[in-house]
Amino acid sequence: MRTKLSMFVLGLVLALVLSACGPALSAQPRTLDVSGNGTVYLTPDIAYLYIGVHTDDPAVATAVGNNNTQTTALVDALKNAGVAEVDIQTSNFSVYSTQPYDKLTGQQTGGTTYAVDNTVYVTVRDLTKLGSLLNTAVGAGANNINSITFDVADKTAAMAQARQKAMANASSLASELAQTAGVQLVEIQNVSYSDNSPMQYYGMGGGGGAAAPNASVPIQPGLTQITVTVSVTYSIK
Repeated sequence: MRTKLSMFVLGLVLALVLSACGPALSAQPRTLDVSGNGTVYLTPDIAYLYIGVHTDDPAVATAVGNNNTQTTALVDALKNAGVAEVDIQTSNFSVYSTQPYDKLTGQQTGGTTYAVDNTVYVTVRDLTKLGSLLNTAVGAGANNINSITFDVADKTAAMAQARQKAMANASSLASELAQTAGVQLVEIQNVSYSDNSPMQYYGMGGGGGAAAPNASVPIQPGLTQITVTVSVTYSIK
């Protein structure tokens, strides 16, 4: 009899516990997730580019020597054109060998040639001089110019504006969806955001650069686009 009573009491307690927890377990939070975008357009005021010298010769010492001479002339020319020394940074120096082969027979058709590349990463802070600077670089011996990237030196205010636009866009979208779905927004539960980097402009590249063009290279910086995306989670009722 005592055993049956104990089992009955235990079952009653368990039933009370489960009934008390039931509503809490079944009440799932109701949320609405939206994404908003904010875009700001800026006029670039700075540019980054890679300028290099490529040389080759059957004698590795000659290839390196010629490259050293041309690269020194290039760096000196950039400095004389107004580029600060801290804005010129070596990004690559390589020496490698090549052998010509017949595509049909697969046999080597000539001797070994040694190629040397020396590339500097240049920051240009006056875009009005960029075209003439490219001419100067080619005239000084540069025969590889590529990956011109336009940017804005200080994007702090623009980023803040883009984030504000993104949040406003997300808020507007959330209100529209809530009204359409027949629910009410309560409060924001979570916010996250991401931003993109300015697009790259690919300019001159390769070629033999024996002499610079007569006129400055035409450069169009256009506009730099900054886009921020926010993800917002609202609780709803």
